[in-house]
Amino acid sequence: MAGIGVLAANVALRWASLGDRAAQWAMQRGRLAVFVHEFVCFGIKQARACLFGGCMLALLLGTWAWYPADAWLARYDFLVLTALALQAVLIASRLETREEALVIFGFHVVGTAMEVFKTAMGSWLYPEPSVLRLGGVPLFTGFMYAAVGSYIARAWRLFDFRFVRHPPFAATVWLALAIYVNFFAHHFLPDLRWLLFGALAWLFGRTWILFRIRDVHRRMPLLLGFVLVALFIWLAENVGTFAAAWRYPTQRHGWAMVPLGKLGAWLLLMVISYVMVSAVARRCCARSL
Repeated sequence: MAGIGVLAANVALRWASLGDRAAQWAMQRGRLAVFVHEFVCFGIKQARACLFGGCMLALLLGTWAWYPADAWLARYDFLVLTALALQAVLIASRLETREEALVIFGFHVVGTAMEVFKTAMGSWLYPEPSVLRLGGVPLFTGFMYAAVGSYIARAWRLFDFRFVRHPPFAATVWLALAIYVNFFAHHFLPDLRWLLFGALAWLFGRTWILFRIRDVHRRMPLLLGFVLVALFIWLAENVGTFAAAWRYPTQRHGWAMVPLGKLGAWLLLMVISYVMVSAVARRCCARSL
């Protein structure tokens, strides 16, 4: 299990080396070369930010394809232990900071609490047996939620995020709380997600995010960034359900694409993760002053 983390560390170092080679090549070319160089650097940083989530998806696919059905350790329990080992290696190799690990733990708790409720309500299910579980929820699922927080926290550091016209932190916290409550309450009360989408657009509609690629910052609307991240989470969810890590009611008789409507749910959930990461980032900035 620890070997997976060591392999991830070696891959990250090779990505950094590729970025340096791209920089040398770009210095000898023109504007097109600069664009290609920045594009390559952007992709490398994104891959480094996705390290934890990418490893988790690889584990889901690998265990689905090759894990022995008669093994004494259940597949879900193996995923729990492997995720813990991966987390330890990333921290020990300094590919992940302690602050980022704190975000992962916090989102693990938030995600597991929601999983316990959602599985009890029949929103989805985990078809395989396991020992390390809480109710109907295997404990590895918290790491899948934590991967979202891990990505945002690592991207924040690697891209040196800065913001223009960012809403007050307190307002974002209230939005995140409202989103989280609605995930539970809409089973009993009217679903307020469209109102939450409107609040999200109102708060962040004028916000730009500045992200550094090598020596220069580029910018994009923060709302667009939210949508793009949610889209990639939706794609990852399709991979997870294909690997039978969990199943929706519509997939009980065979795998099918996760409905595109789930993209909105991931957009809202991703905002919760963003607010949690921003809380840690604010604390780190205050401590460095």
